[in-house]
Amino acid sequence: MRKPVLTIFYQFNPWHSTIGGIQTLIKIFLKYAPNEFEVRLVGTEYKPNQTIGKWQVVEFAGKKIKFLPLFTLENDNVRSLVPTTIKYTANLFKYCCESDFMHFHRLEPTLASFYWRGEKTLFIHNDIRTQMQGVDNTKAILWQKCPAAYFVLEKLLVSQFNQILSCNTDTAELYRQRYPKSADRIAYIKNSYDNEIFYPLTSKDRETQRRELAYRLGLPEETRFVLFAGRLHPQKDPILLVRTLAALGDPNVHLLIAGSGELEAEVLTEIGHLGLCSQVTMLGAVTQNELAQLHRLCSVFILTSAYEGLPLVVLEALASGTPVVTTKCGETPKFLTPNSGIVCSERTPTCIADAVRKILQHPENFPSESCVQAASPYAAFNVVTQVYNDMWRRWEGSRGRE
Repeated sequence: MRKPVLTIFYQFNPWHSTIGGIQTLIKIFLKYAPNEFEVRLVGTEYKPNQTIGKWQVVEFAGKKIKFLPLFTLENDNVRSLVPTTIKYTANLFKYCCESDFMHFHRLEPTLASFYWRGEKTLFIHNDIRTQMQGVDNTKAILWQKCPAAYFVLEKLLVSQFNQILSCNTDTAELYRQRYPKSADRIAYIKNSYDNEIFYPLTSKDRETQRRELAYRLGLPEETRFVLFAGRLHPQKDPILLVRTLAALGDPNVHLLIAGSGELEAEVLTEIGHLGLCSQVTMLGAVTQNELAQLHRLCSVFILTSAYEGLPLVVLEALASGTPVVTTKCGETPKFLTPNSGIVCSERTPTCIADAVRKILQHPENFPSESCVQAASPYAAFNVVTQVYNDMWRRWEGSRGRE
């Protein structure tokens, strides 16, 4: 019996250090794919002079997959004049990539798939309503300039999906209201983190690694680290992050920024303007293993986003035993417990700094065990395995009807 084929569509290359929860989730689906499935990825290439537009058998996380790069994309962390999604969609029209199962993580590329045969699933990663409203005039995506056009496109395309899965319960409910005929195909899905990579240290080892990092950076031994990881992008509002450090006013606190993006120059300017150069280290894009090491030694993870779905990086921080301070957006406030982090009532530097200060002054109120417990239901082995099991049951059922 031939294997069922899953094809995943997204504009990235999994062998390149890339930033974003969607990329991380796709890597988890590749890594944890059972041997009963043939898995394919339609992505992009980032190295010149490599084969574009042809399927290649390659290895990822010890598994053989098929990979089709549509075009060369040297840096997917920075937006270009022509949005990458548009380039990806235009190139996808050149191919027919239909398969037994197809996973899409953007709406636009499904223009090309409308007449393809096979089971199609659309994953929605953000709070669409808030995203389109452009909170605080944060123009994170071009569709915010004309949301009506987006919803017209969405209405045109939504009928082709067998499933619409959202990691945000509010968005799932919004879609059920907008598309009542498809309501039974719309569901909430937990995002997941790789529990083989993100795990806590003992208190002693955490302190040892914290002191070692302080030494490497030439900082005092008592320095405590707070971490941000993600794109330097309007959605994440890194300027608010830097202003939060200024409002905190604690010279013994050092901010680590793991990520890059279009706002990098503005972030550096703001750091200089506020006189924080000695309290911030810009790390650029880091690997998943490097990020896991940072999570395990930091005292707090900070998220200053204007909108979110369910950010994987929050799950990764909690799984590493690190409490989270977040703005009131996305799914995080619904599962963050009082002893695993703080949800800020206002998106202001003062409010966020107050929350960070509470954790730094009373770490005993936010024990590692509580953080890990909050994240544990979202472990990849549990979540992704269940998705594949459901796909396998549907596959067997469809073959039984043939």
